[in-house]
Amino acid sequence: MAGSFNKVMLMGNLTRDIELRHLPNSSNAVANIGLAVNRRFRTQEGEQREEVTFIDCEAWGKTAETMSQYLRKGRPVFIEGRLKLDTWEKEGQKHSKLKVVVESFQFIDSKDSGGAGEGGAPARSSAGARSQPTNYEPVPENDIPF
Repeated sequence: MAGSFNKVMLMGNLTRDIELRHLPNSSNAVANIGLAVNRRFRTQEGEQREEVTFIDCEAWGKTAETMSQYLRKGRPVFIEGRLKLDTWEKEGQKHSKLKVVVESFQFIDSKDSGGAGEGGAPARSSAGARSQPTNYEPVPENDIPF
């Protein structure tokens, strides 16, 4: 049997501001990220439709810190990572959740900040990395499931 391959590439908008935490007794940072990915398609009847998929992501270390510093709710981003299945037991019930672990990311709105390199280090522009994006479609509040 051949080896395994686990690679995810997503482009979407952040559904909330990034939650950055530092692990106790460690300087390791972890960021929880909500991403909405839109899919536009035409039905057999010719009607234009849109489907939104909400994906939980997590980033670690310098990538987590950089994403938290430069990205806010509604901002478009391209993420590369891998799938991870978390499982836990609560009150006798088994739970599981599939999420994406971010390995690298890129800013989408190039006018704002030219992009990011491996590990998410931002490329700065003369406009500054914190100016507001202007060329994206935000996810409607009604489409966010929480």
